Amino acid sequence: MNCETCQLKELVLEPTEIRDVLRCILHTIFFHRTLSLVRPKDVDCDLLDITYVQCGLAELEKEVDEKIDQFIAWVEKHPNRRSQVCLSFFDEKSKNPGWFVNKTERIYWEQWFINLHVMSPKTYSKSNSYKGITNFGGNTLEETSSRRAALESSLNEVLFQIINFANEKKDHIPAIPDRIFNHEIMIPSSSDSVFGWNTDVIRRVLNSGHPYSL
Repeated sequence: MNCETCQLKELVLEPTEIRDVLRCILHTIFFHRTLSLVRPKDVDCDLLDITYVQCGLAELEKEVDEKIDQFIAWVEKHPNRRSQVCLSFFDEKSKNPGWFVNKTERIYWEQWFINLHVMSPKTYSKSNSYKGITNFGGNTLEETSSRRAALESSLNEVLFQIINFANEKKDHIPAIPDRIFNHEIMIPSSSDSVFGWNTDVIRRVLNSGHPYSL
């Protein structure tokens, strides 16, 4: 089984926009990779003029929000850094079953890499050469409006990238009963490299396109 990977376009955003952006991207991926019966619901972003679809599964929404909280905590300790969030789908198979031990291995079949460059408001303000009415973040209102419009445009491109990839890449998806696919959401850790990539994620990137398991 080959593992298909999708590197999403990098988005430049501020810390206050992380929750909107990651919810939008992760739930869009889940919606297009869910075979079970769900009750989809439209969700409007809090800060961005974008609407996306969730599967309507409370447990999945809780999991996504918990991972986002962890990522925000990491960003607070590592400001102005490029980073990745990796969503992986996998199948589980028994490995050397015995009388007393039944080990399982994960066969990864798809990975999505969400590339983010989170910059503090002060970073944007330093590059601004004119004075104007500022908001609480330190940016001019005009600058914030212009920057958010650019982020909305880029995020829409990412959503189209997700939809195109999900529609074009289907042959590798395993035959799994009617349920949410096994998955994991990986965020940077304190031991990650300068780009915020988890060493385990790097290993998987190097192995992408070939059958592998853990």
